[in-house]
Amino acid sequence: MAEPSSRADTASFPEGRSPAARSSEGRSPEGRSPAARGLARPAGPARRVLVVDDEPMVREVATAYLEREGFVVSEAADGAAALDQVAANPPDLVVLDVMLPEIDGFSVLTRIRRTSDVPVVLLTARAEEPDRLLGLELGADDYVVKPFSPRELAARVRTVLRRSLGPARSGGCLRFGGEGDPGLEIDGVSREVRVDGCPVELTPKEFDLLAFLARSPRQVFSRAQLLEQVWESSPDWQDPSTVTVHVRRIRQKIETDPESPRWIHTVWGVGYRFEP
Repeated sequence: MAEPSSRADTASFPEGRSPAARSSEGRSPEGRSPAARGLARPAGPARRVLVVDDEPMVREVATAYLEREGFVVSEAADGAAALDQVAANPPDLVVLDVMLPEIDGFSVLTRIRRTSDVPVVLLTARAEEPDRLLGLELGADDYVVKPFSPRELAARVRTVLRRSLGPARSGGCLRFGGEGDPGLEIDGVSREVRVDGCPVELTPKEFDLLAFLARSPRQVFSRAQLLEQVWESSPDWQDPSTVTVHVRRIRQKIETDPESPRWIHTVWGVGYRFEP
C-alpha cells in the first residue's frame, strides 16, 4: 500500500491501515483502550491523551501512534470541543494544535491554565522563536513543530507524562532560608512548594526544574544540561529557551523581586544555579 500523503506524517500507518479504514471502526469520542486494539497495556492504568487538531488526517496519524504506544486517545476538532472534554473528563495530557478555527490553541491553553495544570504539548506550524516562547509563557510543557514525526510526538508525550505524573526523583522536604530571609520549602513527596508557609502553584515541569536545582545547591547547570536532566531532551530536539522561560516563570512565583532573585541565579554565559 502506498504511504499516505500528509504534512504531519510520512511513515506508514500501524498495521498497514489507512485513516479511512481506521475511521470505519467507529472510535468513540472517549477514545479506545489499548486492549480493544489488541495492544499490550503498560503497567498501571493507561494514560489518557486528548488530541486537538482541526485536520482529520493529523488527528488520525497522531492517534494511531499514541494508541500503538498504549495510550487511550480521544479527539477534538476545535477549541470549544477540547475545553468541553477537559472539563468533563480531564485527560492526563493534551496535544493541542495552535492554528485552530474560532478559538485558537493559545486561547485554549490560556483557558485550560485557569483551572488545570494538565500537561500540554503544542503542535505548531509556527517555527519562529517568539511563537514558541509565547506558548511556553502561557504554560505549555513542550511543543512539536509541524510537519512532525509521529514517533517524535509519541516520545515527547511519554517524556512529559513521565516527568509530570511520576514521583519526584527523591522524597523528603527541602527547606531553605528563614531568620529574616524568605523561607522556601520544596516537598518532593507531595510535590508542593511553599514560600513563607504560603503554598505556591507550580506546573509539573516548573516543580521538577526547581527541585532539580535545589537538590544541587550552588552547582551551575547549563541550559543543555537542564534540558537533558529535567526534560530528558537535548538542544537537538528542543529549544534551550524552554529553560529560560521556565526559570522566569518560577522566579515570578517564588521570588520577592524576580528582577533581583534570591533563589535561582543566572550565571551569565553558562546557565543557572540555586542559592540556598
